[in-house]
Amino acid sequence: MKKYILSLAILAFTVAGAKAQATLGIKGGINFSKINTDNISESSVAGYQAGLFARVGNSWYLQPELYLGSRGGKFEGSTGGNSASASGKVTFTTLNVPVLIGRKLVSVGSLNVRAMAGPVYSYNLSENNKVNSVIADFGEYKNSTLGFQVGGGIDIGNITADLRYEGGLTKINERYGQRANLWALSIGFKIL
Repeated sequence: MKKYILSLAILAFTVAGAKAQATLGIKGGINFSKINTDNISESSVAGYQAGLFARVGNSWYLQPELYLGSRGGKFEGSTGGNSASASGKVTFTTLNVPVLIGRKLVSVGSLNVRAMAGPVYSYNLSENNKVNSVIADFGEYKNSTLGFQVGGGIDIGNITADLRYEGGLTKINERYGQRANLWALSIGFKIL
C-alpha cells in the first residue's frame, strides 16, 4: 500500500512537470491535532508541516503533495468503561502524501478561491510516546494510516493559503478505536 501511494504521488508530480497548466510550490504551516479514543478525554497538540505541492489543471485540478509533519494528542481517562486508566501525550513525525481534487470557485485576475478534498496517506517516521497506562497495548500505534482531507484555499498571485480538516479513515490503534484528526493552516509559494 505504501509503495502504491508513493508511486501515485511520484507519477502525479511527473505529470505536473510535463503539463502547461501545472504549478509546483513549497508550503509550510501549523496544525492542531488530537487522537480520538473511545471512553477517553482528548485534547489537541500543536504541530507543523513543511513540503512540496503540485497543481495540475485549471478550474478543476489535481493537487498531489508530499510533506513532513508532526501530529499527536493528549488524553486522560479510563478505557473500555473499566478501572484501567491511561493518560499522557504522544507525538508523531510523519511523511504525508495527500492527493486532492480541487475546484476554483472564484477566479478574478490573480485571485482564486478554491475548495479541495481527497485521500491522504501518512507514514510514521518517529514516535514520542509518553503514555502512562496499566494497559500494555494502549500506546501501541500502527506505522501508517489512511485518511481524508477537505478544505478551502485562496491564491493571490504566487502566494497560496489553505485551511483543511483531516480525519482518519483507518484507526491508528485498533483495540481502543484511536483515530488521528487535525486542523491545518498552511501558506505556500508557487515556484514554477
